[in-house]
Amino acid sequence: MAVAPLGRQEVQDRLERLPGWSWAEDRLIRHYAFGGHPQAAALVAEIARIQDELNHHSELTLGYNTVGVTVNTHSVGGKVTELDFGLARRIEDVAAAHGARTA
Repeated sequence: MAVAPLGRQEVQDRLERLPGWSWAEDRLIRHYAFGGHPQAAALVAEIARIQDELNHHSELTLGYNTVGVTVNTHSVGGKVTELDFGLARRIEDVAAAHGARTA
């Protein structure tokens, strides 16, 4: 599937439907906080499964009780595409089940 970078306005419009996510340096960014490390690690494992399913991968940072996610599309020069928003939506859909809250 061919993808194209989204324009500034397109990114901003889509971000309105993804509370907690931001856009900086051509990346979608989200930070989650948890009650402890097992919950944070469980979300990372679920995100890894989703990424493999979509064949689209983000950068994940696992802390003691935090998870950071940054995503863009390398095949279009590291810009944000619809693929990134699809992955972000899937992550957002499962995060609450792991006890995630905004960091």
